[in-house]
Amino acid sequence: MKNLCRLKIFNLMNSRQQKILSAIIEEYTKTAIPAGSQILVDHYDFKVSPATIRNDMTKLEKEGYLYQPHISAGRIPTDKGYRYFVEEIMRDKELSKSEQQKMQREFLKLKAQNMRLTKTTAKLLSHLSGNFAISGLISSEEFADFGMRELVRQPEFKELDEMCRLVEVLDYLDERFDKIVKGIKENETKIFIGNENPIGISNCSMIISPYKLKSGEKGILALIGPKRMKYAKNKSMIEYMKKLLGASAVIILFVQIAKF
Repeated sequence: MKNLCRLKIFNLMNSRQQKILSAIIEEYTKTAIPAGSQILVDHYDFKVSPATIRNDMTKLEKEGYLYQPHISAGRIPTDKGYRYFVEEIMRDKELSKSEQQKMQREFLKLKAQNMRLTKTTAKLLSHLSGNFAISGLISSEEFADFGMRELVRQPEFKELDEMCRLVEVLDYLDERFDKIVKGIKENETKIFIGNENPIGISNCSMIISPYKLKSGEKGILALIGPKRMKYAKNKSMIEYMKKLLGASAVIILFVQIAKF
């Protein structure tokens, strides 16, 4: 029954089309520029002609997984494309040993500066991801954020209206935490993409995972950035942060304007 439900959401995609979608997401994540068929042929091992790639890209566009900003442009992923990638293609993986050690060192370095837990975790996650981070303890209503400068530099917010809208939403984000947390299970890591996310910014994605401190207090950590976020890497970072905090209860929430 679960598989039947998935088929209703996603049309069947062959392995080459999955690889094309993954490649476009990877390219767009790195460059924020629509990816064309020639780029895919040059940079990825498809072993087919650009014309074949273009045909598959056209099919993916018709199915709603890709979008072409204008006729002469390449393609970019849609919310549906990112959702398919996250659910059907992306594989969870732990951070490497060197990445874990780096997080440990940075975490201990910040703690040694006598920073509050909220400020320590927000600064660390922002520094490692390059995105805007929020960390908060819910019952005590203690919140900290870091990384606004990095976020507004993203090309998605080059227009003044978009940037102002983003800043306005983030300024009042702590007032929406109850809504964000509601319905998320304690050990669940949930990904919201684009229009799915509850913060009111449609060109953002969010990863959220709740847990508890030893004291029983619940909290929240957030990273906000473009939809082209590095989903697998950020999810792994969240999971390892939970280990670093031990039996801490902080909800880790990543919102990113789509970096895969």
